[in-house]
Amino acid sequence: MFSYSGNDLYCEQVPLADLAARVGTPAFVYSSQAILCNYQAYDESLGALPHIVCYAVKANSSLAVLGLLARAGAGFDIVSGGELFRVIQAGGDPAKVVYSGVGKMADEVEYALESGIHSFNCESEAELELIDAIAARRGVKASYSIRVNPDVDASTHPYISTGLSQHKFGIDITEAPAVYERARQFRNVAAEGVSCHIGSQILDPSPILESVDKLLELARALRAEGFDIQRLDLGGGLGIAYHAGEEAPAIRGFIESLQERFRESGLSVVIEPGRSIVGAAGVLLTRVLYRKRNGPKEFVVVDAAMNDLIRPSLYRAHHDIVPVRHNPLPKITADVVGPVCESGDFLARDREMANVMPGDFLAVRTAGAYGFVLSSNYNSRLRAPEVLVEGGAWRVIRKRETYEELIRGETV
Repeated sequence: MFSYSGNDLYCEQVPLADLAARVGTPAFVYSSQAILCNYQAYDESLGALPHIVCYAVKANSSLAVLGLLARAGAGFDIVSGGELFRVIQAGGDPAKVVYSGVGKMADEVEYALESGIHSFNCESEAELELIDAIAARRGVKASYSIRVNPDVDASTHPYISTGLSQHKFGIDITEAPAVYERARQFRNVAAEGVSCHIGSQILDPSPILESVDKLLELARALRAEGFDIQRLDLGGGLGIAYHAGEEAPAIRGFIESLQERFRESGLSVVIEPGRSIVGAAGVLLTRVLYRKRNGPKEFVVVDAAMNDLIRPSLYRAHHDIVPVRHNPLPKITADVVGPVCESGDFLARDREMANVMPGDFLAVRTAGAYGFVLSSNYNSRLRAPEVLVEGGAWRVIRKRETYEELIRGETV
């Protein structure tokens, strides 16, 4: 939903140059239309197959984004008590919440049970024992799936690959039947599903489909042993196009492949997309401060930094950087860097880009996922505002921090 009309880059019907001048930079801007279209691609493609599309809150946890999805009927995948609190504050239905994550704490489990969440994705026997004990004390029965590790290579960045035996996540799929069997002793948990998530930013869905085949086989085996397995939780992980010209898997085509596998299974599906819903729906607006040259090296110094968008520094991730207003000058090759006092503070290196001048605005594309949520106050920089565009209107959904807010909670 970001496109040029004439020389100006628009988000839906809002010119980003005007928005940047009004709100200031750096600033994150999201397209509500893009978010809803991506969510609906999952939900509508699953069709009559019993399912819940649980948006992965960790990708972008802004209350307005969560509220937008909640009103559209989405469920939510959380990995902390704080994320559950956000979902509830945004109007999300706890009965559509699945709780994932390898290190759930007792107070978080208590809060989840008190809130009446849908189910837990359990990653160890010790965690299952904890949930059973807290559920017993509360006099409730908690639904769970064991997250299995299918030892499938997602072929993605090692920091966001989670499905191999060397990773901290899940229980080896060959050991899972014995874990389910031992869990029969617990009286306050119910084994109703099997869960899996092999990684993030997956551009070839084949590894996900390979994992699904393994999960279906495991579910059949567990049912044969008398377990009332009702659903498979497939996690998320579908990638998006970060490079111009890069091709991301089509959501609807991917879901059609799942439909074929589930048609005769009698199982419902839980799917937990995050990046593929919000990633391409956001940009980070920034302003050029200076042009600088060190010998043969050209630098474009902007007011956004690694504390605003850490993905380039952390993952060497690529984000296209485009001018908010076209100019006719020949392109340059430069590093795009921010004000933070680190050599690792860059948004792009050796990038062919527009020949921008101080005062010009740039848009860092595909910044809707793992952008603001990973931002920080490093160098005591104020965190950027977030803006949601809806057609020709826009609103600030998180205001820019102030110096007073920067030190809130501290004492001398």
